[in-house]
Amino acid sequence: AAKEIRERLAAALGDPSVSEEIWAGTFHAICMRILRKHGYRLGYPDNCTIYDTDDQKKLLSSCMKQLNIDDKQLPVKSVQNAISRAKDRMMTPDDFAAEAGRDFRAKQIARIYEAYQQILRESNAMDFDDLIMQTVLLLQQYPSVRQAYQDRFRYLSVDEFQDTNVAQLRLT
Repeated sequence: AAKEIRERLAAALGDPSVSEEIWAGTFHAICMRILRKHGYRLGYPDNCTIYDTDDQKKLLSSCMKQLNIDDKQLPVKSVQNAISRAKDRMMTPDDFAAEAGRDFRAKQIARIYEAYQQILRESNAMDFDDLIMQTVLLLQQYPSVRQAYQDRFRYLSVDEFQDTNVAQLRLT
């Protein structure tokens, strides 16, 4: 789809060389491109690993075992969804723990989230939600990087913008 968008824009503009200048892709693909170039500023190497859903579930299960949290009481899928929603809202493990208050289930998820992020970091890895969240953090913390991309992109089009989450909105 991204290739087709580039080709259509190049044809509409009457200049095939312009397709090389156009960045078209999913939020995740665009963020990966930015992080490969600038992620070192956040401590990520340009060859960091991206965990897919299965890798994520395995790591979460491992964290839960280490923390003695029974996956029958708190299913891994529920934990995975809660952490994903937290990252979509730009919440760190500390933010999540603070919001959990006295809610026992949320406090358990906060403990898992913290352990999960620590192991991801130690493994030079990110999950898909980190791609967007870490890119937003990069652009917030490094004004020169943000300015370079603001200067680079005069126009931005987001397909199905009504479906964006907080992290995607901040990125945009």
